This record gives sequence, structure tokens and C-alpha cells, in this order.
Amino acid sequence: MHGRVKVKSTAQQEEEKRKEREKKLKAFVSARDAVLRKRSAGEHDEEALQLTQQLLSSNPDFATLWNYRREVLLQLETSREKDEVQKLYESELHFIEACLKVNPKSYGCWHHRSWVNTRLPQPDWTRELGLCDRCLSLDERNFHCWDYRRVVVKESGVSVEQELQFTDRLIGSNFSNYSSWHYRSTLLPQLHPQPAPDSASNTSPSPTASPQIHSHRVCEEQLLKAEREEMISCVYVSRERERVSVAFSKPVHAQSEGLMLVLDGQPQQVEWRSTHPRLRHSPVWLCDLPPGSVSDISNEHNLTVHWTEKYTHRDCALYTGCAESWCRDSATDQELFRSELSVEKSSVLQAELQSCNQLLELEPQNKWCLLTIILLMRALDPLGHEKETLAHFQTLKEVDPMRSSYYSDLCSKFLIENTILKMEYAEVRVFSLSNKNLTTLCHLDQLLLVTHINLSSNQLLRLPPQFAMLQCLEVLEADDNAIESLEGLYHLPKLEEVSLRNNQICKLSDLESLASCTKLTRLDLRGNPVHKTANIDSELSQLLPLVTALSL
Repeated sequence: MHGRVKVKSTAQQEEEKRKEREKKLKAFVSARDAVLRKRSAGEHDEEALQLTQQLLSSNPDFATLWNYRREVLLQLETSREKDEVQKLYESELHFIEACLKVNPKSYGCWHHRSWVNTRLPQPDWTRELGLCDRCLSLDERNFHCWDYRRVVVKESGVSVEQELQFTDRLIGSNFSNYSSWHYRSTLLPQLHPQPAPDSASNTSPSPTASPQIHSHRVCEEQLLKAEREEMISCVYVSRERERVSVAFSKPVHAQSEGLMLVLDGQPQQVEWRSTHPRLRHSPVWLCDLPPGSVSDISNEHNLTVHWTEKYTHRDCALYTGCAESWCRDSATDQELFRSELSVEKSSVLQAELQSCNQLLELEPQNKWCLLTIILLMRALDPLGHEKETLAHFQTLKEVDPMRSSYYSDLCSKFLIENTILKMEYAEVRVFSLSNKNLTTLCHLDQLLLVTHINLSSNQLLRLPPQFAMLQCLEVLEADDNAIESLEGLYHLPKLEEVSLRNNQICKLSDLESLASCTKLTRLDLRGNPVHKTANIDSELSQLLPLVTALSL
């Protein structure tokens, strides 16, 4: 054993470390108490700066000490000339930089540095940009530094183009630099400004998803910016029902929105109601006209609906010999579902789409890339890219089965939008979306004038309350779904034929909403697990007295 260095045991080493920590803690507590006593006594001198510097050098996250330090600096500033104040605060910047080396993500350090630059007679913003460059080169995700850089850029007058070049350099060195992509997405709208969006689903991105997230943000803004002007989009009048249906560009509460109906120059006392009791805010509202006011087909009438809250109105003429009439504008896809793109913004999105397509060649199963391409295609040309969009949705559901339901609902939404646009261009009142794997229904307010609808061979579970907005519907085909609830088949005044074969309707009570459809004469329920009782025919006759063609 002679001549060998004696090695301390682990227990001895731990005990020495513990004692060293206790010693440092006692010194820190002692210095802290001394500083707090000085602050309580209102002492703002050089010694206070030295004591706080001693403590903050080892623990930069002590907010109280930074606050005290600012109080001291403000006091010292009052007794010094301008060049001395410059030196005082420059020295403070050097101290803060030393603290940042201890903790580059210290809230207190970055906040104090911003404050110091506001007190400097001659701040050096070029130096501050250099500091940001160095910090971001060490940690590209230091959001404290990114926030500080935005302040520096604003104060120093650095152009948006220069900052875009800065992000180019960072992305060039690391293509998955999420922070740079995010910053870039905030710069692009400044080059091509458009109205800000009102409100983006969120899933946890992988590091390789950064460029897709950036493109996703850019194109999703375009989709969300499709905010329609507040207006009366359609007025429909029925002689037989002596009823007026009014569609708005967005859900409203008609009873509090100041709606007024004028018939042949005379204001009418009417009561507005939504199409379903559960819809308190709805884009479609109804009212019944005074009995006999428009029922005579030999008379012509002029109606005006005033929306006094929005200082707008819409006229509708009911001509002689016509049983119904409506007035509406033919809407384009930009007016309905997306914003109109400027040439500059369109070129940006085209470039993003090209980049994402190139990336998809490298990563054919990248879900972020696939979803971003879909949104870009929707923003640019929804009908022209429909086939490609559907193929990408199918791939998405295969590579990301956990979110398959979300993709199915989004795909359903886009298919319905496309079909509405095709119907607009063809000027027809038939809506057909059979065998499209629909999982949800939306935009039903756009179908106010539709007379025939075919939703067969999809994956629908219910006809929601909003389905009651189809006030002109005469024929409904919804075979081969999984529909359990018919809640939306409520007070459809023109509904005559309903085919619901091979669904999941179990009880007669599920059909109660159909009792309000007073013209219903044909109902096909074959293939449904309806519980058949001995007197089912009489029960159905009582529930649906006008149905003459019933198939169970």
C-alpha cells in the first residue's frame, strides 16, 4: 500500500460536497439578507450594485435583485453627466452578458437588458443584434432571445427583407429550425399584408415538420380569412305556406338583431324563429306571414327584409302565377369558403406548394407535409385540385390512423364545399354526394333552396338539427349509412319522400320528428333494426297518418 494515493470513498466525497453546498448557501443567504436590509433602508449606492452583482452572478433568476438594481441605477443616473450615464449602463450590459453565460434563458436577464437599452443615451443596436446572433447560434430555440431580437429589430429599423435573409441563413444551416420557420411565417404577412385572421388545430410536431408547419400556418391563414361580409344572403317566399325564410352570411340571433319585414310597402308584425328549437344562433330564420296576405296566385307582391343592426336589406318579388320566389346572389368560392388571394400572396402559396411537393418526394408518408399540401391546394384552387386532395387524405388516414376521424371530417367538409360550388355554377337545386365516405354534414345553410338530396352510401351517424335548414327539401335519400338520429328532419314543410334503408334506426320514437313533416307520403325503412311490435302498423299510422307507401 506504500506509495499509493489514498482515494476517498464515495460517502466521504458526498459529505464534503454537502458541506461545500451548505457553506455557499450560508454565504448566499447572508449576502441576500444584507441586500434586502439595504433596500428596506432605502440605500441606493455603489455597494448595493456590488452586492447584487455578487448574488446575480451565481443566480441570475432572482427577480427582486434585478428590481433593486434598477432602482439603484435610476438613483445614480440623477447625479451623473450624460457620458457617465452612458458608461454606467454600458458596464451594466457587460454584466448582464456575463449572467447570460450562466443562464442563457434567464427571464430576468433579458428583461433587464431591454430596460437598460431604454436608459442608454446612445444604444448600440448593432451590438445587440450581434449578441442575438451569437446566442441563437448556440441555441436556435432560445425563445427569450427571439423575443429580444424582435425588440431590437423594431428599434433599430432593420427591414423585413433583411430579417428574411437572416432566417434563410439559419434554415440553410439547419432545415428543421422550427423557431426560424415560425419567425419567417410572421415576417411574410408584413411583406404581403392582408386582414388578420379571427382565429389552427394543433398536434405535436416532429423536428422535421418545421417547413410544413410554416406552410401550414401561411395557407391556413388564407382559409380562415374567408370571412364573409355580414349580409342577408337569401330571401325565400312560399305562397302555399305563407312563409318567409331568410338566410344570413353568418349565424345570428334574429330576435335581437332588429329584423323587419315589409310587404307591399307595409311593415308586418311577425315572429322570427329558427328552423329547429335547439338552434338559438342560426344562419337561417323563418316567419309566417299574415293569413291570406300572399296566397292568391293572381296577385304580385314585393317583400323587403331589413336588417337594421347592420344597415342592410334584401328585396324579393313574388310574381303572378309563381308559387314561390327567392332572391340571392350567386356566390363564388372566394366569397363562401376562402379569401381572394392577391397576386403576391398567390405566388407565395404556389412557391410553398412546390416546396412541399418536393419534400413529399423525399418523405412520401410525412403527415405534416400531406396536410399542408391539402390546405395549400384548398387555398389556391379547391376544384382543380380535388382529385389530388382526396388521394392525399387517403394516404393521411393510412399513415396517421390515430387522427383518421379528424381527416375524415375535414375531407367531408371539403367535399361538401366543392359540391356546393359545382351546384352554384350549374344553378341547380339537386345536391348529390352519395358514396363519398362522408362522416359529417356542414354548410347546410347553403342548401336552403335544395329540393332533392342524395347522401346514400356514406358513414353518417345522424341528421343533425341544422338539417332543418333545408326548407325546400322534397326528396331525401340516405340509404346505407349508420344513421341513428333523425333529429334534423324537423318541420321540413315540403318533404314528401324519405328513403333510409339499411341504417340503425331502432325505435319508433326515433321517427317522431317526421311527424312534423306534414307532406310526407313515402317512407322506406327497410334494413333498419326497428323493433317490430304486433300493432306496429297502427302505431305508425297514428304517428305518420299521411304516409301511404311505408316499407319496413
